[in-house]
Formats: sequence, C-alpha cells, structure tokens
Amino acid sequence: MINNKEKYTQLIKTEAKRLGFLSCGISKAGFLEEEAPRVEDWLNQNRHGEMNYMENHFDKRLDPTLLVDDAKSVISLLLNYYPSEEQNKDSYKISKYAYGQDYHFVIKEKLKELLHTIQTEIGEVSGRAFVDSAPVLDKAWAAKSGLGWIGKNSNLLTQQVGSFYFIAELIIDLDLEYDHKVTDHCGTCTACIDACPTEAIVAPYVVDGSKCISYFTIELKEKIPMEMKGKLDDWMFGCDVCQDVCPWNRFSKPHKEPLFHPNPELLTFSKKDWEEITKDVFLKVFKNSAVKRTKWEGLTRNIDFIKNDFK
Repeated sequence: MINNKEKYTQLIKTEAKRLGFLSCGISKAGFLEEEAPRVEDWLNQNRHGEMNYMENHFDKRLDPTLLVDDAKSVISLLLNYYPSEEQNKDSYKISKYAYGQDYHFVIKEKLKELLHTIQTEIGEVSGRAFVDSAPVLDKAWAAKSGLGWIGKNSNLLTQQVGSFYFIAELIIDLDLEYDHKVTDHCGTCTACIDACPTEAIVAPYVVDGSKCISYFTIELKEKIPMEMKGKLDDWMFGCDVCQDVCPWNRFSKPHKEPLFHPNPELLTFSKKDWEEITKDVFLKVFKNSAVKRTKWEGLTRNIDFIKNDFK
C-alpha cells in the first residue's frame, strides 16, 4: 500500500515536471554540517570580494529550519536555460542565463504554482520559495537531493544535461521521501581550471569569487582592476567559460521556456553595435532581463574596459 509520504512525494515530482522543471529532488531539512567549515573558510579567505551580503545570516545559510518555521523538507528544482541559438561570434558576450527574461520572476511564478498545488491537494502546508533571494546554499541542497554533484568549477553538474540550468528551492513543513547524493564524475578532468581566463578556480572545487569575470562585470560597482586588462575575454556580462568547456555540457539540450527566448538584437548585435548602445536601446533589448542589474552604466563600463585593452 502506498503511504502518504510516498504519495505526496510523487505528486510534487509529477507537478514539478508539468511546470517545466528538468528535475526535482528532495532532502530532509537540517543543518548542513559538511558545508559549514567550507563556507566559513571561503569567507575568511575573502573569496567573496566586495559581496559583503555573503557574510550576512551565516547561520540561516546553513540551516533552512531558521528560514521556515518547522521546516521538514527542502525541494530542489532545476530549470534549463540552454539556448537554441547563441550570440553572433563578432560580439561582446553575455552569459547564456541572461539571454531571456529575468529568471527570478519566471521561476518564482512556477514555485508559487507548485506550492499552491501542494496546498490544494495535500492540505495545510506552509513553505517558502527561494530563487537566489535568501541565504540558501542551493547547489549544496541540489547535490544532497541527488540532482547532480558539485564539480571542480563549483557548479552543479549532471551526466544527463550538464550544468546550464537554474536551481531553486521550496522549503516546506511536510515530511516526504528523501533522495540520496550521486557520485562525483569529474574524474581527472581539469578543463574548467585550465580554461578560466582569470585563474579564478584556485583549486579543484574552490572558486575565488573575487577573481571571477562574473564578479567583475556584475557584482563589482567600482572600477575593474587594471590587472584584469586583457583577461575578460570579451565578456561584458557574466561568463560561461568554465561551463562551455565542461565535457558534460555536450549533453545540454535547448530549453522549452518561451520567456527565456532572447530579444533578436541580442543575438545579432556586433561589437560596434554594443559600443554605440544608447540607454534607450539598452532598456529595449534588456526589458525584464537580469542584465538590467548592471544597468546601462555598468554594461558600458565593461565594454569600455575590454575595448580599450592594450594587448
């Protein structure tokens, strides 16, 4: 006979699939014992640079029961964003995750619907949805839930679909059946470490966030340090190098989410078009996009820095 836990778990996974998620894994909510010393060491070594928000809520970052009263389960979900078409080769580059509409809003809507279905079908269940919006270690929870392993580039990797997907969570006060971790399949490969233009992967499984191109082009509000001249590899927003070279991404398949389709100009613009981009064109091309986070001023700063390279 199917017990309630099994029935509810199946219901959640079936609904997640209907909503378009690649996969869904579930873990028991509790303190992330293994991750605690790693996170502390990473912060102590100042690998977060100017991202001071990462120092906040250290306890909540490691324990979801402090984020959701009486939390029992962490439901981790993956949503594919791998595009069917990429940018023009003669162009400054944008990370693939930012081609379409801002993923925060797209995923939040799906999570709201998933929680609504859980409450409608099961009854009184409390929970919260998280998409980069609170101190949740999403990759750690996804790995714990069997959705993949954390690779040498510190991204979540899966044998079936690589790593071009978003990770989100629903933390709820309901006991469910829990999944198990999968094994690491990076082996002796060092492709990501060898390819990183700024040598931000300082050791296997350790990324110095303060050396990453994504950090310089998105998070850093001050001037980009001069020692990065010639190292940004034409990336004006984010960077995909460590994912592009990962052998597991040979298995990436284009997403089926209409809201992630890019503005056609994003794909066809040449370097010259980007160098001449006005604020109005920026707002049109990146309407509802995650690129708006860096603002027109930030994007043009990044382009100027790359353009005025003295190689």
